[in-house]
Amino acid sequence: MAKVGLTTTIPMEIIYAAGDIPVDLNNIFITHETPQGLVEEAEIAGYPRNLCGWIKGLYSTVLQAGDISKVVAVTQGDCSNTHALMETLEVQGIETIPFAFPFDRDRDMLKLQIEKLMAAFGVDWDQVNEAKARLDKVRRKVWRLDEATWRENKVSGFDNHLWLVSCSDFNGDPEGFEADLDRFMAGLEAAREYQQDVRLGYIGVPPIFTDLYDYLESQGARVVFNEVQRQFTLPFDTDDLVEQYRNYTYPYNIFFRLEDIRREIEKRNIEGIIHYTQSFCFRQIEDIIIRQKLDVPILTLEGDKPSKLDARSKMRIDAFIEMLR
Repeated sequence: MAKVGLTTTIPMEIIYAAGDIPVDLNNIFITHETPQGLVEEAEIAGYPRNLCGWIKGLYSTVLQAGDISKVVAVTQGDCSNTHALMETLEVQGIETIPFAFPFDRDRDMLKLQIEKLMAAFGVDWDQVNEAKARLDKVRRKVWRLDEATWRENKVSGFDNHLWLVSCSDFNGDPEGFEADLDRFMAGLEAAREYQQDVRLGYIGVPPIFTDLYDYLESQGARVVFNEVQRQFTLPFDTDDLVEQYRNYTYPYNIFFRLEDIRREIEKRNIEGIIHYTQSFCFRQIEDIIIRQKLDVPILTLEGDKPSKLDARSKMRIDAFIEMLR
């Protein structure tokens, strides 16, 4: 059972079908005891300072792990810097396998990419669909946790983020993940409802800030919608694997994402949006469109390297919450 690194969510059913273990490198990086140190290691190796902290963190994470011999890298639908990340990993002896989400969500192109990945891991559709059924069973339980967050107010913004974002690889152990989730959900029956009076949505890539959710709740606000993290759970009840990843909004154009965001804002009674952007990321430009197309107040926060919220960001959050209140 080999560990296979992932630069972002891909059809992990293929990796599980092959008997290997998918490892979302983002989760390993950000939960490392010194993630800032991983960024600095990449800079010492030659990565420029004016480059996304996530890319630098992924590079060092792979090399430091020592047991990841291959990485599936998303070359379209995520970060263009992934191309250079692949090349620098290959120099270090790490095998890289490209995977591309077609920008226009073309079904035939997506199916071709999925089948190319299947060929790379030596699996067929029967094996992949069997793995899909195994993972969908767990996903349905996570959807229930998400509902308990916004409908019943029983789950914190951070716990929602953590469980949903972990669905990018199920921590390499779907059955163990499911058992932990069952215990967490059982504890919600007696849990008190959260009483924060401002309901927020969080859109954009998961934050590099380590204390965002706790700070929001200390100021009387709570995130009841984590956009991209929810997408990692593939919240689309379909038996068609290609259609499932075609409905996955993150790798496609901003207008497709906005359709999903608008639906959730209305359904979850969201009063304001925090749009997180990563420094030096092309997705910062999309903030222009998001502000034109959404009809709720928006606070744009920018993060660079793993750290706690700085004083300026806290002041802007405080003012935003008070304005909404």
